[in-house]
Amino acid sequence: MSADGVDIKRRRVLVAATSAMGAVGAGFVAVPFISSMQPSARAKAAGAPVEADISKLEAGQLMRVKWRGKPVWIVSRTQAMLDALPDLDSVLSDPESMQSEQPSYCKNPVRSIKPEYFVAIGICTHLGCSPTFRPDVAPADLGPEWKGGFFCPCHGSRFDLAGRVYQGVPAPLNLVIPRHQYLSNTDLLIGEDGGAA
Repeated sequence: MSADGVDIKRRRVLVAATSAMGAVGAGFVAVPFISSMQPSARAKAAGAPVEADISKLEAGQLMRVKWRGKPVWIVSRTQAMLDALPDLDSVLSDPESMQSEQPSYCKNPVRSIKPEYFVAIGICTHLGCSPTFRPDVAPADLGPEWKGGFFCPCHGSRFDLAGRVYQGVPAPLNLVIPRHQYLSNTDLLIGEDGGAA
């Protein structure tokens, strides 16, 4: 105790305890504030990869899944569909997909990891409409060079079964291929790279 009646040790203990309590209180106040700057669970889920079970997808059929609020098409292509793709190069705007958006592992003539499966974002590159799947060959309304693919009825854009755009239509680019990987022969993960299983 000092000459003026003040206990210095007690004062130091009280100051230290008060400071510690203040730091803890500041932490309790700061945590919710900092947490509020993090993306919500809904926002995280919107950008999260999506798994698709393709075990029941039959040859020639299309399956739709939603990823990041966009439709993603998965088409099980038949051998006849694959055989027709090279014949279309002369009527396509970008047959080698040089200007289009796709992962490097899908920059090939079939624009896919596994030739029998085509994965694409189902949005027309013209104005964002969603084309229809038209696997039928050579219907009169789509022209004699049509071998099946995707047709956008809004403005007439046409894409083949590798998502490549035909010449002379409003769409400027091929359909976008999202990042994806095969977890197994029947499970596809859309939104993450990985290449073939």
